[in-house]
Amino acid sequence: MAGKQGDRGLTGPVPVVAGPDGVRNVVLVGHSGAGKTTLVEALLAASGVITRPGSVAEGSTVCDADPAAVKQQRSVAVACAPLLHDGVKVNLLDTPGYADFTGELRAGLRAADTALFVVSAGEPMDAATVALWEECAAVGMPRAVAVARLDHPRADFDEAVALCQRVFGDGVMPLYLPMHGDDGVSVAGLIGLITQRVHDYSDGHPGVVREADAEHLPAIDEARNELIEAIIAESEDETLMDRYLDGDLIDLATIVDDLEKAVARGHFYPVVPVCATTGVGLDVLLEVLTSAFPTPLEHPLPAVTDLAGHPREAIECDPDGPLVAEVVKTTIDPYVGRVSLVRVFSGTLRPETAVHIAGHGRSDRGHADHDADERVAHLFSPLGTSLREVNLCFAGDICAITKSPSAETGDTISAKESPLLMAPWAMPEPLLPVAVVPRTRADEDALAKNLARLTAGDPTLRMERNPETHQLVLWCMGEAHAEVVLDRLRAGGVELATEPVRVALRETFAADANGHGRHVKQSGGHGQYAVCDIIVEPLPRGAGFEFQDRVVGGAVPHNLIPSVEKGVRAQAGKGIVAGYPVVDLRVTLVDGKAHSVDSSDAAFQTAGSLALRDAAEHGTVTLLEPVDEVTITVPDNYVGAVMSDLSGRRGRVLGSESDGGERTVVRAEVPATELLRYLIELRSMTAGAGTFRRAFLRYDPMPGHLADQAKAAHHA
Repeated sequence: MAGKQGDRGLTGPVPVVAGPDGVRNVVLVGHSGAGKTTLVEALLAASGVITRPGSVAEGSTVCDADPAAVKQQRSVAVACAPLLHDGVKVNLLDTPGYADFTGELRAGLRAADTALFVVSAGEPMDAATVALWEECAAVGMPRAVAVARLDHPRADFDEAVALCQRVFGDGVMPLYLPMHGDDGVSVAGLIGLITQRVHDYSDGHPGVVREADAEHLPAIDEARNELIEAIIAESEDETLMDRYLDGDLIDLATIVDDLEKAVARGHFYPVVPVCATTGVGLDVLLEVLTSAFPTPLEHPLPAVTDLAGHPREAIECDPDGPLVAEVVKTTIDPYVGRVSLVRVFSGTLRPETAVHIAGHGRSDRGHADHDADERVAHLFSPLGTSLREVNLCFAGDICAITKSPSAETGDTISAKESPLLMAPWAMPEPLLPVAVVPRTRADEDALAKNLARLTAGDPTLRMERNPETHQLVLWCMGEAHAEVVLDRLRAGGVELATEPVRVALRETFAADANGHGRHVKQSGGHGQYAVCDIIVEPLPRGAGFEFQDRVVGGAVPHNLIPSVEKGVRAQAGKGIVAGYPVVDLRVTLVDGKAHSVDSSDAAFQTAGSLALRDAAEHGTVTLLEPVDEVTITVPDNYVGAVMSDLSGRRGRVLGSESDGGERTVVRAEVPATELLRYLIELRSMTAGAGTFRRAFLRYDPMPGHLADQAKAAHHA
């Protein structure tokens, strides 16, 4: 199988190394448009994997061959692209930078051992990148920074580094400094602060490595001293700093070794300047990836349990250990079928092997717990959408399997005789509802089939069939995510439309009311006779439904009283003014009439239903709307705008507090009808930096004018 990149040819062999110490798993992280995918293309071309780089605009890149990515001109899913440099295999994991695809980012973080932040030298830092850095810090992910797009008209490497240091911390330090060409603008070379050698790109890529000119050394002296002191400060050799300050020459190998350890611990974040279009720094970045980034042996592994959830002995990155692997991403290829990207954490996965595939803990998202024994027929080395067959995948490496009927994103693959479960990674909650309507009955069947395929690969997508509004609602991460989902459904042959999402309301009585139900009918010699009188009383919110019998003198036969209750409950379930369930009321049967021959269960059910409707006509029925408790996190400078917006949404602010940094957490109560598109509007208000969580709180009376609109819509 090959996407458009197959047209350019895959010149390099499948990367093969001897063990985990020869592998580097690197996830590229950064905001959309920073140049991650373009950088991957350049690295693949520089290492000989492809003959020439593809183009994002033309849809010809290795990692963005997905039609949805080509259409949106940005990455929409995690993709793996391995290369070989100096005998080390580097699995580059390209991830989307747009907030709608955070689930794909987290899948990439799970599969990687280091995160490479790609920051544009010509653009300001956005809040999303800051949030990504904090997310990596929270999971202990080692990090490095590539300052890219050095050819940008406004590129300023020094300012980009200073900005990274202000935002990410003092541990961010450059390993190389750019050297400008004769025009004083373009970058013609890099000078290494550790090696004091120049990579000269005057004649193109790859650069010529030479000794630095005498005038260069004083210019880098201060930056070099700061860098080496920062690296030595992380050394396990406590005498090293004193020796360095005393003027001793520290062996280059010692500095590089300490650099790698500092990066692996997440205490030091090296910066490398690079330009994908001119080739500047590509060889340097490859060298840093292979020599300074940690191996899988140095990265902590997720906890494992048995299928019942009981803790098991911690696994190690050992090719001879028990098999434990994880499905990083499952996709459906139109030609091959189901393709699963797999990271092996322990043991060795081989073709024609019986394995156990288990997925637990995501039933709330439509992913029912499942277990299955399967045989893995073939293993592949993935290169974007291209698959090249391999004969094994050992601990620390990444591969792909195909045609597994049960493997879903997040599933654990383990030995059949000793099945295990890995602790799942945290997935963001989808907060944008989209109601879809299939055009025909055939489309309805196709929709169910295609949704099952999509949810198998996308844990951030949640589907909900609302029994009250009768809508099929897809909960998405945002508009871009919704567009991808709808496009993929239509590509699967489903004709569908969208419609406004309806919030499930409730109805209740605002005051006591009396109701009279009379069902008298004669047909074909058989009559139906039932009369009942009820009193309806509102109850406190959340009290539910009560039915009482206070009939005296046997006006309604004892055996038919449950029939009245059944009729009242049935009508309450269907609603009486707007089609929503009636709640929080007490119905008391006080009188009635029956006929010795014509009264029946069905007749008194009908009379009970009519009595509740009659009470509604003579009483006051109020609509109730769900109210959610909302927790909103925004940068401090957007708090005023968010507060004002909440007021316009009929929200009630409960309080606010600092999160300890430069953001504020606002808690409020907001009607659910005001939150249908809040995700989009919050991002717009806060330049994409705002996030929120919601949880159902209670039902409150809906304002009269909105209630009238809901009633009118029901009767339209």
